[in-house]
Amino acid sequence: MRKVTRRKLLISTGAALPIAALGSSVASGMSGIGGRSNMKTFSTIGKGSPVLDGYQEATLLDHRGQGCLTHMWFGGDWEGYGKTRIRVYVDKEPSPSIDMELALGHGDGFGDPGPWGCARMGKTGNRSGLYNTFRIPFGREIRITGQRHPDGPHNSPFWWIMRGTEGLSISLGGGRLPDHARLKLYSLHDHEAKPLEEFDLCHAKNSGALYQVTIAAQGLSRTEGWSAMSYMESCMRAYFGEDKKPVMLSSGLEDYFLGTYYFQNGRYSNDLAGLTHFDEPTQTFSAYRFHDEDPIFFSSGFRLTCRCGETETGELTGPTAGDPPPTRYRTYAWLYEWL
Repeated sequence: MRKVTRRKLLISTGAALPIAALGSSVASGMSGIGGRSNMKTFSTIGKGSPVLDGYQEATLLDHRGQGCLTHMWFGGDWEGYGKTRIRVYVDKEPSPSIDMELALGHGDGFGDPGPWGCARMGKTGNRSGLYNTFRIPFGREIRITGQRHPDGPHNSPFWWIMRGTEGLSISLGGGRLPDHARLKLYSLHDHEAKPLEEFDLCHAKNSGALYQVTIAAQGLSRTEGWSAMSYMESCMRAYFGEDKKPVMLSSGLEDYFLGTYYFQNGRYSNDLAGLTHFDEPTQTFSAYRFHDEDPIFFSSGFRLTCRCGETETGELTGPTAGDPPPTRYRTYAWLYEWL
């Protein structure tokens, strides 16, 4: 089983630095909202910027203070655009809590053109127009960087908008998260799973809550039809603390993303889940699932797993449903965590 990489998100505040952005500002806000005072909005943009010329990591936002990022949007159009890396560093952490490909970080697994979207993220253009409203908390500083993928040309212009609010707290599923909660991204890249293999999307050690999951997968069968797609029979499983017995989160993989019968009606998007790509001949799909209104909280550890295919009953042993092929997965699991 390939190791799942874990990255942390920390906290931060302050005025944006005069980097390649065209401008940044901090606006005074209202006092006394939700028990907070001195809430202020900060924002920065880049307009056709050459900041990604070359292939070095470049700073897009550097803000000092305490609060929460609330919005990101990205524009541009070049080959390899979706592989641009966006990294988020909180409270001067040496390694980023969030290190994502621009496309997959917005639920876009195979580069299908938009438009599609929901309140939390979407895509409005062909390659770009990617946006999100993920709440990313910070305590002292938040720094966001971009880096062009080597597949991309040297000097295509890049656009971005990043905005947040100082003094803003985070709620999930109707409950306010601790002030020291941090958003972390767990990623799995090009993991080739064997039939019926159960593998981790994340393995957290702290307390927290599952926020969002994106899966992009491709079956590697040489045949076509139902059996070639039967890797989607997988039941998603959650393990809490040291429990060996899982809590079942779905009756099939497409069911977890609120689809049915192997996504029989094609692409869709809503505030809970969406299918951003589906192609039966190539045995590929990508989809996202949010848990902000369907909260999954945990204490003393959490493990989320997927399986390459499934038994007919969802038990770990028994007759297999279909003939699932080896399947290649890329997955992002977003968790809020706290000690």
